[in-house]
Amino acid sequence: MISKFILGSAIAALLVIPASAQQANVLGSFGNWSAFTTGSGGNLTCYAMSKPRATQPKAASRGAIFLIVTDYPARKVKAETEIVPGYAYKENEVVTLGIASEKFTFFGRTDSAKAGAAWIKNLGDSNALIKAMSEGVSAVAIGKSARGTRTVDTYSLAGFNDALAKIHAACNM
Repeated sequence: MISKFILGSAIAALLVIPASAQQANVLGSFGNWSAFTTGSGGNLTCYAMSKPRATQPKAASRGAIFLIVTDYPARKVKAETEIVPGYAYKENEVVTLGIASEKFTFFGRTDSAKAGAAWIKNLGDSNALIKAMSEGVSAVAIGKSARGTRTVDTYSLAGFNDALAKIHAACNM
């Protein structure tokens, strides 16, 4: 039986991946994280994603909200972390992801469809970020919408290590 979390995450995954991409294949659900693959051969992509356990402000109108870690074997990119806030970011917005006492700086961008996403600003911090996520209990993403609304999304890291191991294995990374 497919759990509601896997089903919800699978549907959400289809909303996050580009329309030209192939359908996502569910690798499994691990605590608050789900793992997926899409594509094959040179186009294979593996990713783990989670929805926030809490969002602030509650009244804000937002779309899909996720924390995603992706492997791109053809590009030799392992564990690229992305924050999807469910809104358009304020221009040149700095986004932070806090795990325990550590804070990581991300840069926010909004595409022509008004969908925001943020990636780690200093690529040299990527390994420390993944280590912090692997050892942490929760991650808190803070950003600001184009309208100036400050948002705070709290993600549980329960299951992150298993989901990460699953995508690394699926993408041979």
